[in-house]
Amino acid sequence: MGATEAESFVGGTAVRLTRRGDAASNEARKGVYAALDLGTNNCRLLVARPIRDTGAESFRIVDAFSRIVRLGEGLAQSGRLSEAAIIRTIDALLVCRDKMAARDVARARLIATEACRAAENGAEFVARVRAQTGLELEIISRETEARLAAAGCAALADTAAKSVLLFDIGGGSSEIVWLSPGRAAKDGQSDGQVRHWTSLQLGVVTLAEKFGGAEVSFKQFTAMTELVVSELQHFHARSSKEERCGRFHLLGTSGTVTTLAGVHLNLARYDRRRVDGLWMSHAEIDTVMNRLRGMSYSERARNACIGPDRADLVLAGCAILEGIRRCFPSERIRIADRGLREGMLLELMRADKSFA
Repeated sequence: MGATEAESFVGGTAVRLTRRGDAASNEARKGVYAALDLGTNNCRLLVARPIRDTGAESFRIVDAFSRIVRLGEGLAQSGRLSEAAIIRTIDALLVCRDKMAARDVARARLIATEACRAAENGAEFVARVRAQTGLELEIISRETEARLAAAGCAALADTAAKSVLLFDIGGGSSEIVWLSPGRAAKDGQSDGQVRHWTSLQLGVVTLAEKFGGAEVSFKQFTAMTELVVSELQHFHARSSKEERCGRFHLLGTSGTVTTLAGVHLNLARYDRRRVDGLWMSHAEIDTVMNRLRGMSYSERARNACIGPDRADLVLAGCAILEGIRRCFPSERIRIADRGLREGMLLELMRADKSFA
């Protein structure tokens, strides 16, 4: 029999596990959960099962899928999801459906975010997905999106910090969450204590379509950054009285920050195990962003950690990150290659008392 590999999340750390034979297959079919995140740009699936023989809340990934579908392409101009984008997305969802069926998924949560929230035909699209794939998508609120991001990423926050700023840069929106991980740890909660949150209707797709993505001038980048700073002012005022300490840091989850980390590490091929949980300094972020801004579109497209599907979006993501850094200066940022899907899985498993 061949070897099967999976990743396990234990205490916030990803570990590669290998098992052999039918025992692994049978084991993976017990209490299998799935989480699907359909965003403005990506369709991503995670299939996992809880690990019950450890003190930490953890799960082993048994299957995964990710495809850039650009569901929200042109949405800002038309107000609707285009037929081409819908067809691309349904094709990806059919793959997800087949993967869940093959893994005998017992419990799942399938969410759609900003593109479906904003589109005039969002509900019509959900009904079409149901008819053509049998999948029931749930269009979640911005508040739920922020909470799930916190649930999925908070394990990477420095628990000795009095406060941490979590951000999730999406395709059509960006969620910002003020966490108090130290208080949460004291209370025995693992999601971090959410003190404040906001959702900006700005994402890499919307900014790139508005300002340009393939070729971005200094003036365009500055305009994008200033827009983000402007949109953050209300949240900045609300969180200004929150207690900080010398261990305050940013915690980022999105294709933008994982791309920055991969380019920073000069990876010949993107490696999640090296990126998830990586600490980067303020100066290192400056260096890699300047490096990206100095690349041509074709150079970005050829980079193994960017590729042609993200080459026209990554600078818009950098501008959003730069706006966040200007409003919330920090000497360090932790990179998370995890987020909504992990948050959903943990919530489903906790609801079923799978960790008891």
